[in-house]
Amino acid sequence: MIRTLWVFAAMAAATIWYGGTAIVDSLFRSRVEFYIELTRGWARAILRASASPVVAHGAENVRPGTPLVVVSNHVSWYDIFAIASVIPVPFHFVAKKELEAIPLFGRAWKTAGHISIDRSDRKKAIESLRRAGAEIRARNSAVVIFPEGTRSRTGRLQPFKKGAFTLAVEAGVPIVPTVVVGSFDIMRPDDWRVRPSTIHVHFGAPVFHGEVPGENSEQLMERVRGRMVEMLERLEAMPPE
Repeated sequence: MIRTLWVFAAMAAATIWYGGTAIVDSLFRSRVEFYIELTRGWARAILRASASPVVAHGAENVRPGTPLVVVSNHVSWYDIFAIASVIPVPFHFVAKKELEAIPLFGRAWKTAGHISIDRSDRKKAIESLRRAGAEIRARNSAVVIFPEGTRSRTGRLQPFKKGAFTLAVEAGVPIVPTVVVGSFDIMRPDDWRVRPSTIHVHFGAPVFHGEVPGENSEQLMERVRGRMVEMLERLEAMPPE
C-alpha cells in the first residue's frame, strides 16, 4: 500500500513538473524534440517510483530516420511508460480522445504533439490518422498505436481495429510489431495496487505492406497480429529468468 501511495504521489508530481514545463515552453517556442524528451522523463520518473525497470529487445528494428508505425499489445498503463522510456527514435502516441479531459495531463498531451482519436466520429478519427501519417513522414519519426483500442482485461491479445494498418498503407511506411511483457502484473485491471516488476519491450522485425501481393489493410492487420501472437507464444514458452 505504501508503494502504491508513493507511486501515485510521484505520478502527480511528474505530471505537474513535466506537463507544466511543456505547457509553459509552448507559450514561447515550439520544439518537438524537447517535448519528446519531456515525455520520456515523465515516463521514466513513474517507472523509477514503481521500482519497475524496463529492458528493450530488438531496438535495432526501430530505425532512426525512418517513418514507422509501432503497434503494441496493451494490458496496462505501464505499457505507455515502458515504450516511451526505451523507444530509440522520436515518437508520438495515438490514443483515445478521452485522455484530453484529464486535468493538466490532457493539455500537456496535446502540447507535446501526441494525437487523439475521437472514436465516436469516424470522419474525425480518419482525419486524426491522416495527420499522424503526415507527422511521421515530415519528421521521419514513429507513431505508437495500441490497435486493440483498449486495455486487455485478461492479459491476452484482443482483436485489432484497422486504423493503424490503414495509416501504414496510406502513408507507405512499415509497421513494427511490438509486445510488452511484465506490465500486466504491476497494475491489474480493477486493482490500483502497484506491484514492482521488470518490464520487457520486444520490438519485432518491420512488416511492410506489399510483401504479399494484393494485400489490403485488413489482411495486413491479420498478418501483423499473427506475428505478435507468435512473439507472445515464444516468450511464454521461454523459462523464467
